[in-house]
Amino acid sequence: MEINKDQFKKIFLTAAAIILFYWALQNHIEVADWFNQILGLFAPILLGLAIAFIINIPMAAIENRLLKAVPNRFNKFKRPVSLVLAMLLMVAVVVLVMVIIIPELVRTFLIIKESIPGFVTQVQDFLNDIIQYFPELQSEMTITIDWAEWGKKLFEWIQRGATVLAGSTFSVISATFSGVFTFVLGLVLAIYVLLQKEKLGMQAKKVMYAYIKEDRVEHLLRVLHIASRAFSNFFTGQCLEAMILGGMFFVTMSLFNLPYELMISVTIGFTALIPIFGAFLGCFIGAFLIVVTNPVQVIWFLILFFVLQQLEGNLIYPRVVGSSVGLPGIWVLIAVTLGGSMFGVLGMLMMVPMCSVVYTLLGESVNKRIKDRKISKHKITKKFNV
Repeated sequence: MEINKDQFKKIFLTAAAIILFYWALQNHIEVADWFNQILGLFAPILLGLAIAFIINIPMAAIENRLLKAVPNRFNKFKRPVSLVLAMLLMVAVVVLVMVIIIPELVRTFLIIKESIPGFVTQVQDFLNDIIQYFPELQSEMTITIDWAEWGKKLFEWIQRGATVLAGSTFSVISATFSGVFTFVLGLVLAIYVLLQKEKLGMQAKKVMYAYIKEDRVEHLLRVLHIASRAFSNFFTGQCLEAMILGGMFFVTMSLFNLPYELMISVTIGFTALIPIFGAFLGCFIGAFLIVVTNPVQVIWFLILFFVLQQLEGNLIYPRVVGSSVGLPGIWVLIAVTLGGSMFGVLGMLMMVPMCSVVYTLLGESVNKRIKDRKISKHKITKKFNV
């Protein structure tokens, strides 16, 4: 059997890939370090592309809808105006959240500071009432707090923290400067990319058509289009879902006269940007704030949270986010779980649209294979006992 040039090339590339993969597994620590260095080197570029992608979502909506009726002679101004309006909109949202949260946070800490002694007294009275009914628990539930000892430990902890902070001041300043510098470079790159996105896209396609087979370029462009649409729809749906959930909490907490309704609603809405599990973080923060000032109301808050969470998780999220990315609710949950276990919060955010792309491409491939193999619909829909 003769091996032609193309077959030899495929065999060689497959063997090289297997050897390279085996070597990477044997030297995974060095490979990870090298990969981190590469990521650090290209961090401003990657950050700039990420910022450009996020800003492009509202910018495209403004340019294609809000400024659609602008006369053609002003077309050259539509892109810069859309970019400025999109950036101002995002800055306004961040400022609004900070304006709402920071004053409420300061007021909350002041209230907590004044409420802690009363809270401790309430806990002690509650335990004393239990002891009256169950005297045998007195030895286990007697609580004495030495405030002088607590104050001494707190002072020592602050002193050690100040020493560590003073020793790491230079590294903190250096890291902060490096982060700000990277962000500024990324933002400048993002602005350039957004202003020239059609030209850059055309240049990229010219390079691909020059060095890659035409059918593969068409397939790659289609995959990139599906990925772009999935990520864009996911971030839009996630923001809309967070706003809906935050609004639901504000209305219901106001109706039931629960404290910190504005701050807790904004916090839950902000943390809900993390798919599925983010709202639980907001619940923990809200429960902590309420339990210090009024332990009884925290029970009603938790009941309210789980009712709204069930409504949001089973009705709103699958329809707002799941439908926007074309991914069923069960696969959204699996994607978030896998992404969180592998890459943390960032994995939760990125895995849903990535799974949406795989789900779309795999579905098309499966349907094509079934059609080519002439499998009847009756065989697929036929029920079977499990």
